[in-house]
Amino acid sequence: MKNYINLSDIEDLPELLEDALKLKEHNSDPELGKGKTLGMLFFNPSLRTRLSTEKAAKLLGMEVMVMNVNSDGWALEFEDGVVMDSNKAEHIKEGAAVLSQYCDIIAVRAFPELKDKDKDNAEMVMNGFKEYASVPILNLESATGHPLQALTDALTILELKQVKRPKVVLTWAPHPRALPHAVPNSFVEMMQKMDVDFTITHPVGYELNSDVTKDTPIIHDQEEALKDADFVYVKNWSSYEHYGDVLRADNAWTFNLEKLQHTNNARVMHCLPVRRNIVIADEVLDSDNSVVIHQANNRTFAAQAVLKKLLKN
Repeated sequence: MKNYINLSDIEDLPELLEDALKLKEHNSDPELGKGKTLGMLFFNPSLRTRLSTEKAAKLLGMEVMVMNVNSDGWALEFEDGVVMDSNKAEHIKEGAAVLSQYCDIIAVRAFPELKDKDKDNAEMVMNGFKEYASVPILNLESATGHPLQALTDALTILELKQVKRPKVVLTWAPHPRALPHAVPNSFVEMMQKMDVDFTITHPVGYELNSDVTKDTPIIHDQEEALKDADFVYVKNWSSYEHYGDVLRADNAWTFNLEKLQHTNNARVMHCLPVRRNIVIADEVLDSDNSVVIHQANNRTFAAQAVLKKLLKN
């Protein structure tokens, strides 16, 4: 593994998941990262991704440097051939090259603006680091993907499934703000790689990028989709067709106890943070069906398995 930017960077998913499980049981490589430095660059806020990845690196013996780019560093320019007469003082060509001298792995988190679909799909920030850095790049969530979260989700399902081929449902839920597509995109791509019976459910108008969903079944009747589900992943995302828009904000799709009763006593997942009683009701989040804390704990071991692969290469 040279980088971990997309799920396509995974060479052997079962092996990577098995390694994450072993690392969770016992940190088997505490010497691997000694003398190595992970540089973490945040263009946007983070709680779980930041702390779990930092912990993962330290469990492997790495040193960690963290920078909140928008407040701690120069504004970076990613366009080629521009006259740099705006507020952007440094180009990614120099920035990535210099950071590569200080860091053995560069981890980057950069959200989309949700204004220009083509610009967000171009992944200028992540691809800029990939092109101009000379060390591995780790995606901590980009405009269109969150591969570390998806690996965590796969690990959680692998651990908790009670049947060989569980039914997994990704359901849209309401949210007062326009949220990106990164988490659902990567979850869809990950489920397509796993041996699960996978379905997506959302209101009409909230279709994800068809290049991502491909031939995955999409059902607009939430209750029908939830029938006999073993795992339900609850997540909001804004419209892709009407890019970045919130088309509806009513609570008809909030995941509550009534919705849970349509499932096979499903484990309920969410990447967090979660808006209680908007996305998921208290009665579900506080029940034994909720595995969101277990899921969050797995963030460390998913990140550790990826860092271990990058270090070995």
